[in-house]
Amino acid sequence: MQAKNLNGGQELLCINTQKVYDWVLNEATFDLSLTDLELPDSPITGAPLECPDIDIDTVTCTVEPIGFDILDRVDQPFVIDGKQVMLQLVNIRKTFEVTIFVDLIPALGGATVEVGTAEFTRCEQVILCAPEDTDVNVTYTDLDCFVCTAVCDPTTTGIPDELDVTVSVRLCQSIQSTFDVTLEIVADFCQPRDVLPIPPCPAPTIPLQCPVVFPTDNKGHDFHDRYNGTDD
Repeated sequence: MQAKNLNGGQELLCINTQKVYDWVLNEATFDLSLTDLELPDSPITGAPLECPDIDIDTVTCTVEPIGFDILDRVDQPFVIDGKQVMLQLVNIRKTFEVTIFVDLIPALGGATVEVGTAEFTRCEQVILCAPEDTDVNVTYTDLDCFVCTAVCDPTTTGIPDELDVTVSVRLCQSIQSTFDVTLEIVADFCQPRDVLPIPPCPAPTIPLQCPVVFPTDNKGHDFHDRYNGTDD
């Protein structure tokens, strides 16, 4: 169903929106070392877990973005298609949080437990048309991680055993420079679409019968045939 225009036709409108000055997509990968992560308490006994209690081959991770900062932007002249233009070298600082998980051995139930969380920061530079007063926004179209190596280190009595891991993080990101603008356009007003009707309750149906199996008369006709007047 198409939206319908209000009576009156097109009208000159002013709308508030964002002008995109520049937009790039890129991919980045980086490694992160997390050391001396203390094993947590057992969800069963409440006592600190030890290295023999965990399956070292099941160490996994998750990564979440915390935020980003635009440190500065520096004008850089470029020649593009034979014309000199002034672009900006933008320095971006991004902060993430990585959480490490491990499975207990089957004898302890095989549950997945969280070992610990670490915050880390990475910086990068990108060339954009991003003059002063424009906003630079970073969004992630994909963000994941995997554990490359994991080693459990036994410690002395009374101190929880520790886990050392290296994590590889991969991200796909969209970086835009934008500015709030007010535009004058000629457009139509729209109405909401029609409301879709709720389907009625279905009529009762009779399940498919199996006359070959049960029941038939001695002429080979089933009771369904005789009921519908097809019996000769």
